[in-house]
Amino acid sequence: MDSVQLKIIETVVVLAAFALTLFITSKLVNKTVSNNLLKKVRGKIIKKVINLINILVCLIIILIIWGVDQSELGVFIGSLLTVLGIALFAQWSILSNITSSIIIFFNHPVKLDDTITIIDKDYETEGRVSDIGIFFIILKTKEGEQITIPSNVFIQKMIKKKIND
Repeated sequence: MDSVQLKIIETVVVLAAFALTLFITSKLVNKTVSNNLLKKVRGKIIKKVINLINILVCLIIILIIWGVDQSELGVFIGSLLTVLGIALFAQWSILSNITSSIIIFFNHPVKLDDTITIIDKDYETEGRVSDIGIFFIILKTKEGEQITIPSNVFIQKMIKKKIND
């Protein structure tokens, strides 16, 4: 069997294992969320993080299969992280958005699918929280509009949350 054919077969096996891992982790997260009586929307964010980790692991394994030297891969990842670190350090707002998103996810009383009003002295915004991303909180208004608010701004605003009994 040719070396290239073997690499193709190994790549297909890794991709199949990746798809199986995504399926299993999705089912496991759904089961864990329902067993622990957590909101299902929290599982959505947990799945995003797990999928990102799975994609990175799959990509690294495929690069190793195709003969990328581990020391070269280490230098590339180290360089990438260095550039990313400098970029985040140079742009404090990005770093504060990431930190704010983590705080919102774990400690803020507002969760996904909550209907909220952001109280501002000039303009009030009302909508349903449809996504809590790394950089933005996305609200959907009654009119069907989508409003994105940077996480670091969202955490500083006074929020009125509608309680659904």
